[in-house]
Amino acid sequence: MITKEALERVRGWFAGRLPEDWRAAPADITVDREEITVRLTIPDVDLPADTAEAEADEARAGRAKAFREETREQRMKIAQEAQHRYERKVSWGVSVGGREELWTHVSAPVMTRLRQPQRLVLDTLVEAGVARSRSEALAWCVRLVGQHEDEWLGELREAMGHVADVRRKGPAA
Repeated sequence: MITKEALERVRGWFAGRLPEDWRAAPADITVDREEITVRLTIPDVDLPADTAEAEADEARAGRAKAFREETREQRMKIAQEAQHRYERKVSWGVSVGGREELWTHVSAPVMTRLRQPQRLVLDTLVEAGVARSRSEALAWCVRLVGQHEDEWLGELREAMGHVADVRRKGPAA
């Protein structure tokens, strides 16, 4: 797990490095062992109030695509600097009017051992067409838990951060 201080350092670096005109709000930065994900909030599309939802969503998709293309060179330069500094891949995403897009993010393999009851859950998801493989079914389950237990996971991460702080203040080995 990344320490609170390390996360603060990464967030601080990006806050100082990102161009001001890229964001309508502070960047949302997530860090794990393999990757730094930078989600930028850009201004929403200016549309009439009576614009259909599908039209507005497509306009936002277009805005996100344009932002991605127009900033590619500068984002890649910033990513290279961060990757060198923090030894992690950097992924980018954008939020525009509630629409979220994530580009070129890391898909890290994870090894796990499951007993038959857990394998049967995955196999049921595959047989039902919810997932194409056990791997995809497991990823689906993890996403579902993340969606429904977000508050609890946040509290758990915060508690783990406190434990890491106490360990760091303890006696040297």
